[in-house]
Amino acid sequence: MKQNFTSNIVLLFTAGLLLFTQACKKKNEFKEEDGQDTVDTRTVQGENDAAIGDANTVLSDQALLSGRPSGEKLSKVSSVSICGMTVDTTQVTSGVLYLNFNGTVCNNRKREGQIKLTIVGYPTNKWKQPGTVLKLDYLDYKVTRASDGKFILLNGTLNVTNVEGGTWVDLAFFGKPKIVHEVKGSAIKVKYENSNGTAEYNIHRRYTYTYSNLVFTCKGEGIGSNDGLSSLENWGTTRNGDAFTSQVTSPVVWNTTCGGGAPTDGEIVIKVEDKSFEIRCIFAVNASGDEVTVAPNTCAYGWKAEWKYKKKTKSRVFLYN
Repeated sequence: MKQNFTSNIVLLFTAGLLLFTQACKKKNEFKEEDGQDTVDTRTVQGENDAAIGDANTVLSDQALLSGRPSGEKLSKVSSVSICGMTVDTTQVTSGVLYLNFNGTVCNNRKREGQIKLTIVGYPTNKWKQPGTVLKLDYLDYKVTRASDGKFILLNGTLNVTNVEGGTWVDLAFFGKPKIVHEVKGSAIKVKYENSNGTAEYNIHRRYTYTYSNLVFTCKGEGIGSNDGLSSLENWGTTRNGDAFTSQVTSPVVWNTTCGGGAPTDGEIVIKVEDKSFEIRCIFAVNASGDEVTVAPNTCAYGWKAEWKYKKKTKSRVFLYN
């Protein structure tokens, strides 16, 4: 009996020590959290949004691929003069374009590498037709923030479906009320500065584009599901190999005035494997972290990451660009 009593005491002590250790670990995680996983996720998603926006601009200028009559004026869309980018049309008759980036710094972004655009099923299928799929391949596509040298390097494939048909020309000139794209990509490889690891992203996103007063606006929603969660815009593994999810709780809105990396509204929730708290990301805040309403043709200061543990809350504000 004495032996059993001693064994029970040891078990209780061990269990108590384990609970104490776990509590300390959670507390330390909360204190040490710096929001880096949220920064990585937002950088990747913002660059995806911007790349797809560039693809739309370029395709709108290509009569053979888009299906529009040649000679249409595109002054409102842009006659494809995108800073730091040239368009290789040598394979256009096969439905292929290459976007080549020369390393020029534009708005604090230096872009290098290539993006390959392929209209699937061309020439039968043209981009303006409902259901047409654009394959977008990242070929060592590198985006560096010139101010501090931080970068991401993307490799992988996105499939962009033009759900209802139409191009940005139809929005700007022919009164089409909206264009809807669905974007899906699996195991997009992402590398970062000062990191030996490679993150992987699965992207499932719906874009709804509208046009007013010379500005294209995009509303981004999550359409993916994983591990019991829905409304996911992306999920996968972080640069450290931890599983994560990014769930859209309020549509993320951006426009061509501020770019895909500077949303004017929206909210997402990021969860990282084994962390005892989730991180709420709020877009369009001022330098103090307060939410703001962005006036037309203006941009917000940045976005805020906020996390809670028990009764304590911490946050960080990040400047766009």
